[in-house]
Amino acid sequence: MGQQQLLLLVLGMVIVGIAVVAGIQAFSEGKDKADRDAAISDAMRIISDVQAWKLKPGAFGGGSDATGFTGVTFNALGINAAGDGGSSNTNYETLNGCYALATGSGSGSPGEVTVYEADCSTEIATVTIAGTSTTDISWTYASVGT
Repeated sequence: MGQQQLLLLVLGMVIVGIAVVAGIQAFSEGKDKADRDAAISDAMRIISDVQAWKLKPGAFGGGSDATGFTGVTFNALGINAAGDGGSSNTNYETLNGCYALATGSGSGSPGEVTVYEADCSTEIATVTIAGTSTTDISWTYASVGT
C-alpha cells in the first residue's frame, strides 16, 4: 500500500510540474504578443499624426506645401524624440517600442515608419504612408522568431 501511495504522489508532482511549466510558457508568449500589439498601437498614432501633418497648411507648421512627405520629423509632429530618454534624436522610444521615421526626397515620395521592439533592434514592421487616406497605408511585418 505504501508503494502505491508514493507512486501516486510522484505522478501528481510530475503533472503539477508540467502544468506550471506550460503556464509560464503561455504567459510569456502572451506578454510578448501584448508588447508587440502595444507597439503597433503606438505606430498607428504616429501614422495618423504624419497624415494630419500632411493635411495641415505650411503656415501652421504642416506639410501641405511640401512635396511628398519631405520635412516631416518627430519634432514637426509634436513628439520630442530627444527628450524621451532614448539613445538618439532620430528614434522615438516608448515603453512599448522604438520608432524610426524616414521620408523620401521627391514629389510623391512616401513616408515610412519602422517599428521596433523596445530594444530598438528587433524589427516588428515597416509602414509606408503614401498619402492621407487609410488606403494609402501599407504594412510589411517582419518575421517574428518563436
